[in-house]
Amino acid sequence: MATENNLQNYELMVIFTPVLAEDDYKNAQKKYTDFLKSNGAQIVHEDVWGLRSLAYPIAKKTTGLYFVVEFLAPSELNAKLEVQMNRDENIMRHMVTSLDKFAVAYNLRKRSKHLTADNA
Repeated sequence: MATENNLQNYELMVIFTPVLAEDDYKNAQKKYTDFLKSNGAQIVHEDVWGLRSLAYPIAKKTTGLYFVVEFLAPSELNAKLEVQMNRDENIMRHMVTSLDKFAVAYNLRKRSKHLTADNA
């Protein structure tokens, strides 16, 4: 869904290596949210999934630390983000997905349902 200033909706999923200490995991999350913000992105939502099993082993590891960020940004930012993530040895896999208006609406419904369940 395009908004003012040609910003597009994106979702970034990063799988960090499971050997990171808790503080290192938090710092890695902050590093990428700060990178996005400093390059003109607006963070819509952050979701820390934590340690999860992988669908298949990556570099002999069967688990990874998951982190998902939904953000608004100009499309040129994705190339810079890609370079940063490819240089980071703590990242096992990453994926940036462009969200259409239906995906944005779905994420919003999912978040608001989760919030109402927490308040009940």
